[in-house]
Amino acid sequence: MNAMQFPLTRITIGFVFGILFANYTHFLTPVTSFGLLCLAISLFFIAFYWSKKQLLQNYFFGISTYFLSFCIGISTSIIHSGWYQKDNYIHHIHSSEKQHVLEVVLREKLKSTAYYRRYYALVSRIDGKSCSGKLMVNFNASQFQSDFKIGTQLQIKNNIIRPTRPLNPNQFDYGNYLTQKSVLAQTYVDAFNVKTNGNLIRDAFYYSDCLRTTILNNLKKNHFHVDELNVLAALILGQQQDIAPDIVRDYQFAGAIHILSVSGLHVGFILLFMNFLLRLIPNTKRTSYYKLFIIVLSLWGFAVLAGLSPSVVRSVTMFSFVAFGMHLKRQTNIFHTLVVSLLLILLFEPSFLFDVGFQLSYVSLFFMLWMQPLFHSLWQPKNKIVDYFWQILTVSFAAQIGTLPLSLYYFHQFSGLFFITNIVVIPFLSLIMALGVLVMLLAAFGFVPKILLISLEGLISILNKIISEIASFEQFVLKDIPLNALMLLSLYLVIITLICCFKKVSFQRIVFVLLSILAFQASYFSSSWKSQNQQEWIVFNVKRATLIAEKNGDNVTAFTNIDLTKSNPLQPFLVANFCKITAQKSLGNLAYFKNKKILIIDSLGSYPRQVNPDVMLLRDSPKINLERVFKTCKPKVLVADASNYKSYVALWKATCLKQKIPFHHTNEKGFYRLDD
Repeated sequence: MNAMQFPLTRITIGFVFGILFANYTHFLTPVTSFGLLCLAISLFFIAFYWSKKQLLQNYFFGISTYFLSFCIGISTSIIHSGWYQKDNYIHHIHSSEKQHVLEVVLREKLKSTAYYRRYYALVSRIDGKSCSGKLMVNFNASQFQSDFKIGTQLQIKNNIIRPTRPLNPNQFDYGNYLTQKSVLAQTYVDAFNVKTNGNLIRDAFYYSDCLRTTILNNLKKNHFHVDELNVLAALILGQQQDIAPDIVRDYQFAGAIHILSVSGLHVGFILLFMNFLLRLIPNTKRTSYYKLFIIVLSLWGFAVLAGLSPSVVRSVTMFSFVAFGMHLKRQTNIFHTLVVSLLLILLFEPSFLFDVGFQLSYVSLFFMLWMQPLFHSLWQPKNKIVDYFWQILTVSFAAQIGTLPLSLYYFHQFSGLFFITNIVVIPFLSLIMALGVLVMLLAAFGFVPKILLISLEGLISILNKIISEIASFEQFVLKDIPLNALMLLSLYLVIITLICCFKKVSFQRIVFVLLSILAFQASYFSSSWKSQNQQEWIVFNVKRATLIAEKNGDNVTAFTNIDLTKSNPLQPFLVANFCKITAQKSLGNLAYFKNKKILIIDSLGSYPRQVNPDVMLLRDSPKINLERVFKTCKPKVLVADASNYKSYVALWKATCLKQKIPFHHTNEKGFYRLDD
């Protein structure tokens, strides 16, 4: 059966569109979504009874079914959203300035920064009231030298910060990223803000963390090299928090970053490995069920060990269905399995749909299953070794083609050496996974043979060196490639129509290919044309510095004293708007944009009198009497960037409020823009 003819496929598509609709339109409430769901259920039953009597009503039945799945998607998204849960702690947070007393349980350790140790925590009480919800807790790294155990109960007295929009144009929206993960706020705590309960919540996450900690500590005691151990922890346990930044950079540039995230490749190996071990047991009806139970238990045990990340949950769910098909001797359509796993996961956790790793996992797996047979059919070597490497190459090409648009959309870069990387990496990864799983099982019991330890460490060291060597050819890494949402969709349309045409050439399919190419070109040229006909003057929010960009078409003039070659805050803006820096100039006291006059007052506090500017910009904390300045200059709006002292900004804000002059602080409201 064709995957699209599978009824659950079309139902799942309707369900996914419902989740997207609920996420990107914010006018629906739980009451309206419930009313819409009741309407959809009523229409479904009416269509069902009519379809029994009249053949024509089958169309109505199909439409009502898809509408019902669409409404279920909306309802599922809203039910799981913390914003609509009455007991969520976020409804008690009305100001980021007010302190609250929270009782939380640490659930997941995140990658630390230079200043903070970060965790996801579950909130149980706020200000003495029972509540729920997920919170990010940032512990001051200088005061908390060691990690907390997962399951630790803490009492935190501090202010809670709700997610804010990006402070610069086209900047990564970290607040939205956290919201998509159901993390609706975060807090930054020092040692005096926290009290430890002393009791631990001993759930699956606690035991998973204890097992991982035991394994890693036993390997450290046996002098396993730190860099290799951190890579091994990522490959087997899904723990990427402690990998050195330069190693991560090498894997990114080599196009091998996907192997540091436990996904279908790793879970598929676990399935094959368990099947290999259980081949010794005779195949009977009873033993088949025993084997199935052991395999599924092993897969979900691995998922818990890897921290139940979205990519692991997806892979384990899908391969669990594959295992059912294999051991029940039923022919399993892998596309149907993929659809069922997607539907089940999103029913329980719809926010996974917006996880980048989750999207990349599903897209790469879909294209591997769909395109790899086509590539492999172009040439079928008779030599088994040659055929093995040819299969690796075709799988790699299929996955990279499928994930290319998403990678460009999210990361704006692409490694041209991915095919070389995958030919080398996958054989190494098979050996490392086989030996790594064995070593970690032994390490869990405190017994690690030296020969296995040295062999595993050597394999990972060689892998890192190969990756580093490939990554050194930076000229093959294409960076800063602009791709917006419209171009993303049209590029996928081009890829899909091309594949369909290659599978079976026809005039109609060739027409679709040409139309999709025209759609992609139209999306590109419309985005480029919009950028070239746009003029803007923007004050960016840069800590302890001033940065102003004047955009005229695809040319940008940067007014700043900072070195943009070392760190360029303009880069996301340049990439998103198809433009480049053509000049960098120092800041003066007067600027003009179109018919607007801009007065800039710096730390010297000097300025020309009787200017009457449209915009006044204060930078580098000038010591001025603002009321006196207003009498002589009379600006229409006052802007203060992030180079000013907070105490000065507070005084300026109060003065503007008194004088009824609009005040814009970039550290609160984000960038300030003058445009057409």
